[in-house]
Amino acid sequence: MKRRNFLTAISIAGLTGIIKPKTVLAEEKKNEKAIKPINDRTYWYQLLYKIANPVVSNLAAGTLVKNMPLVTSPTFDSRSPKVSYLEAVGRTYAGIAPWLALPDDDTEEGKLRKKMRIEAVKGLDSCFADGSPDQLTFNRDAQPIVDSAYLAHAFLRAPKALWEPLKATTKQAIVKSFKSLRNRKPFKSNWLLFGSITEAFLLTLGEDVDKERLNEGIIKLNEWYKGDGWYGDGPNLAFDYYNSFVIHPMMVDTLAVLVQHQMIEPAKYELALKRMQRHAVGQERMISPEGTFPPIGRSITYRTSAFQVLSQVALMNKLPKNIEPAQVRCALTLVKKNMYDVKGTFDNNGWLQLGFCGHQPEIADYYTSTGSLYMATLSFLPLGLPATDPFWSAPFAEWTAKKAWSAKSFPKDYHVDY
Repeated sequence: MKRRNFLTAISIAGLTGIIKPKTVLAEEKKNEKAIKPINDRTYWYQLLYKIANPVVSNLAAGTLVKNMPLVTSPTFDSRSPKVSYLEAVGRTYAGIAPWLALPDDDTEEGKLRKKMRIEAVKGLDSCFADGSPDQLTFNRDAQPIVDSAYLAHAFLRAPKALWEPLKATTKQAIVKSFKSLRNRKPFKSNWLLFGSITEAFLLTLGEDVDKERLNEGIIKLNEWYKGDGWYGDGPNLAFDYYNSFVIHPMMVDTLAVLVQHQMIEPAKYELALKRMQRHAVGQERMISPEGTFPPIGRSITYRTSAFQVLSQVALMNKLPKNIEPAQVRCALTLVKKNMYDVKGTFDNNGWLQLGFCGHQPEIADYYTSTGSLYMATLSFLPLGLPATDPFWSAPFAEWTAKKAWSAKSFPKDYHVDY
């Protein structure tokens, strides 16, 4: 009898470990859900929303000027700090444009994307309206040449999402603002492409264009090309990230418009694209096994926009051979985690703060202010690819440096002559 009771007790104890009470199962399921890691795409769109939302939602509410902290570099020059608002808008919109261009769906991502798209359009209608508290400044300083170009780039990237829904009066105001810049000349540097892409956008609208301004950036940058995927920023090479911040993306997208309007031979576009692909090879190899990259040159407070070239080539499904989309996704995901999960990157209200990795105002350049930092969105361009694209759906893949430093086989690299 004692043996039977003992066996019964053992059986009950064993079953208790297997057949758990409903309350225990529910709690474990809740905890499992809480700790389940989010996938890369979810991390990306949630992070992009976190970065961009303060700009977009405040612009929609007419409170951008009221609520955006206007923090400038310790060495900020004599320009009006109010240009920072246009910087924030142009740069943010250029980065979110491909994502907002995706069709609506009922996923959590889709709902968030639709909300941001509606607010983005509302914000532009608001800030270009007469008497708006967020009226953007175009009529003074040279800086608006820069950020009009990023806004124009946004419209080129997502015309149906960001341009077509605007009020007619807003469109007229934007065209007028862009044309007003013609009384100021871009500097003889990457700035020439700001004029080119703004005029290229006007060309897509059927507006009259300043042909000299349209073509000068293309002509001069090609004269300054140094080889192996690097353009000079002016006559000399600058070893920084401006080939990615500005030169390759604006060169390629301006040329695409010119081809569309039969103003150049397609071969010129194809050459520029090949050069951008070559630059992307170097960018991918620059990401360390740990997911870091060198803080080289000026404007490093623009953070991950250093990888706009790699991001845009991925968005275009034009990655060079030997670079799988998944390895770009995995490398950039780790870079973003290393950079944006650091304390001090955002202030208490969610605005980006001056710095490279965290809050480092002393490294900001003389032209840098809060709005400048929203160049960061330009590394999120692959969110314009659907979730089913191999960039997002393929399994984890190691990037070149991770393979190289793990004693694994990886492709050799050679310079190119185009």
